[in-house]
Amino acid sequence: MSTSRTTTDLPWLIQGGMGVGVSGWRLARAVARTGQLGVVSGTALDTLLIRLLQSGDPGGHLRRALAAFPVPELADSLRERYFVEGGIGAGERFAAAPRLTADEACPARELTVVANFCEVWLAKEGHRGPVGVNYLEKVQLATVPALFGAILAGVDYVLVGAGIPAQIPGIVTRLAQLQPVTARLDVDGDDTPVELSFDPASLLCGARPEPLRRPDVLAIISLPALASYLSRSAQTTPDGFVIEGHRAGGHSAPPRGPMRLDEQGDPVYGPRDTPDFAKMAALGLPFWIAGGQCGPEHLRRARELGAAGVQLGSVFALCEESGLDPRLRRELVARELRDELIVRNDPAASPTSFPFKVADLPGTVADPAVNSARRRVCDLGYLRTPYRTERGLIAYRCPAEPRAAYVRKGGSAEQAEGRQCLCNGLLAAVGLGQRRPRGVVEPPVVTIGQDLGFLRQIAPQGRPYGAESVVRWLSEGLTEAPV
Repeated sequence: MSTSRTTTDLPWLIQGGMGVGVSGWRLARAVARTGQLGVVSGTALDTLLIRLLQSGDPGGHLRRALAAFPVPELADSLRERYFVEGGIGAGERFAAAPRLTADEACPARELTVVANFCEVWLAKEGHRGPVGVNYLEKVQLATVPALFGAILAGVDYVLVGAGIPAQIPGIVTRLAQLQPVTARLDVDGDDTPVELSFDPASLLCGARPEPLRRPDVLAIISLPALASYLSRSAQTTPDGFVIEGHRAGGHSAPPRGPMRLDEQGDPVYGPRDTPDFAKMAALGLPFWIAGGQCGPEHLRRARELGAAGVQLGSVFALCEESGLDPRLRRELVARELRDELIVRNDPAASPTSFPFKVADLPGTVADPAVNSARRRVCDLGYLRTPYRTERGLIAYRCPAEPRAAYVRKGGSAEQAEGRQCLCNGLLAAVGLGQRRPRGVVEPPVVTIGQDLGFLRQIAPQGRPYGAESVVRWLSEGLTEAPV
């Protein structure tokens, strides 16, 4: 744990990082202002930045953050390239962001640094509460430049899930010292990973930012075994853990052992998938419990089990500061309160092969008619997998891209079956779906947790609620239960 933080400074609540822009800077800032940990999602922030700039940057928030970036020339060039006064036309296509590749000269790296800086800077603006950023280990091409941008903005915590984040503690330490880093890029079917190099000095172009603080690293895991593995070496030991149950929204770890599905087609979890919290406590590092933990009674129990507190996502995804499209938010709440909402833990939806929660809402990709009408396209590519071509070059494929293209690149048709483009779908869920020819707009993918019973306590009539009211309600769990 960072020497600047003590056990008594730890938050008892982490607002989880969700989707693309669902846990945006407004939500993270609202939570952080209460003294708890507000977290921005670090996924696809480069595309989020340029689409919001092309939408006219309502309120001027992104332009204000760009003006604070320590390399003004870089920030100015991005603003001049993408900002559209008043926004592009309703049917006009968003300009594409450059894609990340293993090439050190990839221009997308600079955009990734700036975008992560802006999101964290806005989340931290005007208060002294703690702010974190959440990344997917699977999105390895973006990890290092994204981390550097967040560290430049003074991020307090880095949370990493959907994989084994063994590299992250060491990378974060070196980046905070402005030292060059090398990160491993896993290549499908190749035991020899590629090394990605990144030198902060090459991006800063002589600029000298104020001394940077190393953020604490929290590994998001499902079982104590991975925590024990990461804790074997000082180079891989995080500052703490979030131990996440399978009912949490977004991605979840697959069950241990052979995959079995229930009558709904969801993976079946058993006793081997239940964490032993005594083992977690024995490691001596702080941990938070996530997945179906919303309510004062859950917070109270988590602390009795030795946890520092809980991480919650869905209750914040449905609050007013959430970036989720308000129409989708209202529909989720209304259906849950009518006992009509179905949330599947779809084992096939995500290109990552991790089970992924998908809410069954009309007009979204969960609707079979909408899904079948959507033309498969991979024009964002955050979840692409690197592989080697027959010529030994690094190329990229995604099981959610057009099947013929995926098979041509060496993938199997079976692996492509049922996959959904989460990149496009999650952007659409925050109102930034790409506009296609003939008036077609990308349909949203909506992910949420499978335990939304908290709505009957915090919003029994479906009335809107804010992040501060959630924190206030949950704080009842800091005291002993009434006898």
